[in-house]
Amino acid sequence: MCRNIRPLFNFDPPATQMEIRAAALQYVRKISGFQKPSAANQAAFDKAVDDIAASSSALIWALVTSAPPRDREIEAEKARERSRLRFGEERA
Repeated sequence: MCRNIRPLFNFDPPATQMEIRAAALQYVRKISGFQKPSAANQAAFDKAVDDIAASSSALIWALVTSAPPRDREIEAEKARERSRLRFGEERA
């Protein structure tokens, strides 16, 4: 599940609220063990996602660096190369 959580800080263009919320959702899914919570747990699940997304957003905007912003396409290509080296050529 958490394979979808990616670093969101110091990218050009900056991370969107949708990307931050998606990372928060993946985190809550991982720690709760629920892909989709029951109706009894839905409110707590949604509140946790909202709280973590808000905290993550505050963190990302508060961080500072002197490093130049990373390019999303270059980072994606690096990830594909790491995957290719780890798993071999594309699988069907």
